[in-house]
Amino acid sequence: MELTANIIRDELVERCKQGDTQSFQTLYRQYSKAMFNTSLRIVNNTADAEDVLQESFLDAFRSLHDFHYRSTFGAWLKRIVINKSINILRKRRNDLVDMESNELQAVPEEEPVNEEEIKYRVEEVKKMITRLPDGYRTVLSLYLLEGYDHEEISQILNISHNTVRTQYVRAKQKLLTLIKQGV
Repeated sequence: MELTANIIRDELVERCKQGDTQSFQTLYRQYSKAMFNTSLRIVNNTADAEDVLQESFLDAFRSLHDFHYRSTFGAWLKRIVINKSINILRKRRNDLVDMESNELQAVPEEEPVNEEEIKYRVEEVKKMITRLPDGYRTVLSLYLLEGYDHEEISQILNISHNTVRTQYVRAKQKLLTLIKQGV
């Protein structure tokens, strides 16, 4: 069954490469919601996520001749969306802080939070994730929601592997604290 789905997608992409207008619309409808959500989790702003979505599809459609099935079309498009979303964050001048900088003080270890005791609903967690600082939210979203590993995130964000790990750990701690406080 999965093989058939991939063949259909490939045929759709091929029809787009041939300039079939209807296929462009179908491809857009097929991926737009997921790509919008991917961007929204990173930029945390509906208007910016909509802009990223439109610009990403424009770039993808313009560069369709460069798509050679080294990955799925969805994975290729998601990479474009993530890169554009990160560029939005950079434009806001809210760059991630390099955790290896000598200027930073060591953060004392907090008592471990017993995650088993915390009961929450999905909507509450989503709401709390939007309250995280950009750097924390971006790393957490890329790792937990988009499935990238620390090394891939470090390459995407152009920061060190250790910075990614530190941002992720701190993001989890901050998120758990927000959930506990019910803020």
